[in-house]
Amino acid sequence: MQVHNQMPERVLIFDMDGVLVDVTDSYRQTIAQTVELFTGIEVSNTEIQAFKNRGNSNNDWDLTFEIIHDRGGTAPKEEIIEAFQKIYLGTNYDGLIARERWLPQNGLLEKLRERFRFAMFTGRERWEASFTLSKFVPGIPFDPIVGMEDVKQEKPHPEGLLKILKELQPEEAFYVGDATDDCRAALAAGVPFIGIVSELNPLRAELRALFQREGAREVIADINELERVLP
Repeated sequence: MQVHNQMPERVLIFDMDGVLVDVTDSYRQTIAQTVELFTGIEVSNTEIQAFKNRGNSNNDWDLTFEIIHDRGGTAPKEEIIEAFQKIYLGTNYDGLIARERWLPQNGLLEKLRERFRFAMFTGRERWEASFTLSKFVPGIPFDPIVGMEDVKQEKPHPEGLLKILKELQPEEAFYVGDATDDCRAALAAGVPFIGIVSELNPLRAELRALFQREGAREVIADINELERVLP
């Protein structure tokens, strides 16, 4: 990462999935289809959410591997990841990735950019996060973007957030996420956490209570409420 020589600033650090992008019909569906491919067993979004709420399930490849083996599958992780990526990316990005929906309303990020610099800490690979941002908001910079390959220890470990803080040295930072692992990473890094609990989340009451118990600064239902809760 390059070193920025500039005055301290306020930084909004975003997770991507479930925060900026609705992945119900992409990543969640890819998990379900991959599990069924290897086990013949259907897994519901509620079951997947239960794993997410439990924590230590930030990486969807690892989560899919765990569910498959929990249901009696024996395929090696490399084979599962290969099948997962084929379902998700398809050929020339015509897989389930094409079903992703951008969540921020027009103008929201532009208004927030007047007050904050944007960065990202995501469980996606960095190139994939950059691809998605360039598709939906090509004119809005997120820098740095820390993806799964940029850390030795993934969320809930705070390594990715600490990297961003070390590089930018902001006077104030917030992390916006939608998962237990996001919340725990933020608190471990000493960064105030703003949790998103979608009204469509099948275990939303449980997740909201978990965020509040873990010490989230705010809990909101949608990224478009973010401006209201920021100081």
